[in-house]
Amino acid sequence: MLLPDITSNQNKEFPTHLKWVGMEQISVPLLIEVNKNYTAVNGQADLFVSLDSDAKGIHMSRLYLLLNEYIAGQEFSQQTLAAMMDAMLSSQKGLSQQAKLNLKFELPILKPALLSSNSGYNAYPIEIEAVQSQQSIQINVSLTIPYSSTCPCSAALSRQLLSDAVETKFSQQTQIDKAQLKAWLESKEGSIATPHSQRSYAYIQLSLAQSVFPDIADLVTLFEQSIGTPVQTAVKREDEQAFAALNAENLMFCEDAARRLKATLESMSSVTNYQFKIEHQESLHAHNAVVHDSKF
Repeated sequence: MLLPDITSNQNKEFPTHLKWVGMEQISVPLLIEVNKNYTAVNGQADLFVSLDSDAKGIHMSRLYLLLNEYIAGQEFSQQTLAAMMDAMLSSQKGLSQQAKLNLKFELPILKPALLSSNSGYNAYPIEIEAVQSQQSIQINVSLTIPYSSTCPCSAALSRQLLSDAVETKFSQQTQIDKAQLKAWLESKEGSIATPHSQRSYAYIQLSLAQSVFPDIADLVTLFEQSIGTPVQTAVKREDEQAFAALNAENLMFCEDAARRLKATLESMSSVTNYQFKIEHQESLHAHNAVVHDSKF
């Protein structure tokens, strides 16, 4: 029995074209490359095509089935992405000239501890957007990078308090005994003040040059290194001490983190455009310190 295909009928009431038509938040299992191995993650996909005819609608079920065929459970690569985009356009029988695919997922990456032999996983929110038109594919990548930030002003004020406390403690001595000073600094009494620090985030959106396919794990590592104080996973005492030293070596306002990140982005020849937001979720204030910036 031949079933009716209403979507192929001509829309005589409102004959107009539409920019994007499709589906959002489709659950899909993904295989994403991390350090030359593929990691299984749960993701969500948004599928769209343009409606460039007077037909009543697009063939949505075809797009859904193509996602299962080309992306679900398959090793995600430049080749599978290109095949998926071509198939999306072909499935619409001339209805569409453009296709768009969004993939959202959290990518677990194994991170070693700073000093000990331990390691653990951090999960990074990732979004990959691909748009195809006229035989070319534009790829945009969004990443969220958490890190630690310690306030330079608060650090300076803390050092001043410590200096004043040393002056008060040893005011009666013309020469300070090294062992006595060391013992006092290591005691609870020597803990005069600590600078405020907080978990912070870099929200980064990249547009990549044609034919460039992102290595997500490498991008995460690059941006963490450029900022200098990535959040940790498994931590023993020696790791926590090393992390405290790392933060002292990288005191930063949100402006400092933004400039570090911008310098890295400007040096990347594969990035044609970018925008980012730096967010320090202040422990001193009930509000956040923020920077927004984009490519020159």
